[in-house]
Amino acid sequence: MGEPSQQQVESSVQESRPERTQNGGKMQRSIYPCNFRSAGRLSNENARALTAIHETFARHLASSLEAYLGTNLKIKLLMLDQISFKDHIADIPPFSYISPFYLNTIPGTMLVECGIDLIFPTIELLLGGSGMSVNEARELSEIEEELIQDLTSMIARQAEYAWEIPDMSLVANRRLDSSAMHQFCPPNEKVTLVKFEIDMVDTTGYFQLIFPTSFVNFLIKQSKVEQPQKKGELKYFPTATIRERILDCDVSVAADLPSMKVSVRDLVGLQPGCVLKLRAPVRTPGMLTVGGREIFEANPVRNGAQKAAQVGRRVQPLGWGKE
Repeated sequence: MGEPSQQQVESSVQESRPERTQNGGKMQRSIYPCNFRSAGRLSNENARALTAIHETFARHLASSLEAYLGTNLKIKLLMLDQISFKDHIADIPPFSYISPFYLNTIPGTMLVECGIDLIFPTIELLLGGSGMSVNEARELSEIEEELIQDLTSMIARQAEYAWEIPDMSLVANRRLDSSAMHQFCPPNEKVTLVKFEIDMVDTTGYFQLIFPTSFVNFLIKQSKVEQPQKKGELKYFPTATIRERILDCDVSVAADLPSMKVSVRDLVGLQPGCVLKLRAPVRTPGMLTVGGREIFEANPVRNGAQKAAQVGRRVQPLGWGKE
């Protein structure tokens, strides 16, 4: 076999080279459009982790507030969102109560914001009122601010409990005016909003937590570290409300004939098998007493093989409700 000619060698080398584009002889590259607005957004996995943490927070806070305010209420996670700090400041409703909480574990500040639709019903409950909604928007007095500061401190304590971060505490500060919020975060930095809805009496109010990006990343990382250790734990059941616990209490119930007078002579002569005459008309009802208090009129009846009392008219004893 003869040696290949120079022309054949150049031809084979030409075929072995990769194809090049006509534009400058460079190889083709894949180019994809980029949306810079979506940079730094939470992934679906991280959003689910934050949602689970703050749903637990909402359950614990609801139990604490029921005991604190003395009324039934419900708290649910309403929204999880990211927004630039300057856009959030522009959307803050007037007269909102804003309280900054400093994080001792990492640099940064968490903000708690309570809407005006939640503030006045809460104050009325704390002062012994009914907690009905108030259609009044005004600045708070010093006493009212102290009461709401206690409420925001309770929110912070329950957040610490739900996050389960070792050696972490939130250091509370005084109320902050919305015009001074720019000092806590750069205006173009994204913050994470966790908004909650509270239903109590006939009022629906809102409050939200505002987190800096650094703390959100730390919180998500901590939740992933703790996740393998929680697989063997028992499922969480929310604490029963005060009303539910009261409904499960046992009380003494009796069907009596109150204010009956019997002579000592009749009592002294009693023996087994004797009949004691009470000298009361048969149609006169007795009383159903609960814990010694007269609640209903009642007549003795039979329910199958068991004795029973048929409840009649409700009575209003003297002094009822004054204690």
